[in-house]
Amino acid sequence: MLPGREREGAYLNELLNGVREGHSAAIMVHGEAGVGKTALLSEAFRAAPDLRVVRAAGVESEMELPYAGLQQLCVSMLDLLEHLPQPQADALRTAFGLIEGPAPDRFLVGLAVLSLLSEAAAQRPLACVVDDCQWLDRASAQALAFAARRVQAEGVLLAFAAREPSQDFEGIPGFGVEGLRDPDARALLRSVVQWPLDEQVRERILAETRGNPLALLELPRGLSPAELAGGFGLPQALSQDHSLAGRIQESFLRRVEALPEASRLMVLLAAAEPVGDPALMWRAAARRRLAVPWPPPRPHTSRVLPKPPAGCCRPPRLRVSAPWESSSAPRWT
Repeated sequence: MLPGREREGAYLNELLNGVREGHSAAIMVHGEAGVGKTALLSEAFRAAPDLRVVRAAGVESEMELPYAGLQQLCVSMLDLLEHLPQPQADALRTAFGLIEGPAPDRFLVGLAVLSLLSEAAAQRPLACVVDDCQWLDRASAQALAFAARRVQAEGVLLAFAAREPSQDFEGIPGFGVEGLRDPDARALLRSVVQWPLDEQVRERILAETRGNPLALLELPRGLSPAELAGGFGLPQALSQDHSLAGRIQESFLRRVEALPEASRLMVLLAAAEPVGDPALMWRAAARRRLAVPWPPPRPHTSRVLPKPPAGCCRPPRLRVSAPWESSSAPRWT
């Protein structure tokens, strides 16, 4: 269980145990960017190999594409459509572009999602994890929330994560994820900083990050050992008046800019590839004749891409800090 998240982890484990016994539930986990929502859900479901886990994540560039998020979640279950009532199956097939027809009735789409999840859970208890719900297209959010409010005894868990609860998910129980408590934040900071850390710098980092785990992990990486040791006063990165999210983004950008050109282009591909298909990303790299070794050589790329991309450019903040924000950004035509 993640340090400092024992209470939240225990609650999620209770929900998972209920699913194993044939009960159903839905939960909305909300909190600011970087507070650890994704890590919390990933840790909980990693300990549930007996469940079938399907995942989706909202993508900011797909917010205007109806049913894009829903298709991402349901794609591995489409073989079960033949078991649904015909009007529901046709509504979902039309929504996903599998058959031609007018825009489907959204009530039928919601019913179809509920039925599809029930069919999948009949084979094996099912957990659906939908991250970054603030970037879900409206049609997907409404269909998923419709199903989440009506699951009963199917053995289905729908777990959503968002920065703030939205009106579309009204009525779904949930909890907020706050920053780490001071002892846990200090422990995490010690695990990141491998050099002597000046007391004033340490206290400033703790105060500025407010227990945000991503900030605690990322901000020290943008500082030199001399700055961490307090040799030149407060580091400029801590003395400027920027938002926490902006500082995290700047930290990512500095690390991306320090990469070799081929590695920067690989990060650009990872950021531009939104659906979680590493094979597609590598094919794109081959078309650009990029020869990037894997694993990447230290010390550059190992901290930006800790393992081969397997679903997204992680974390989402890195996507918006991708090389196109740099003055040296590549331009492809």
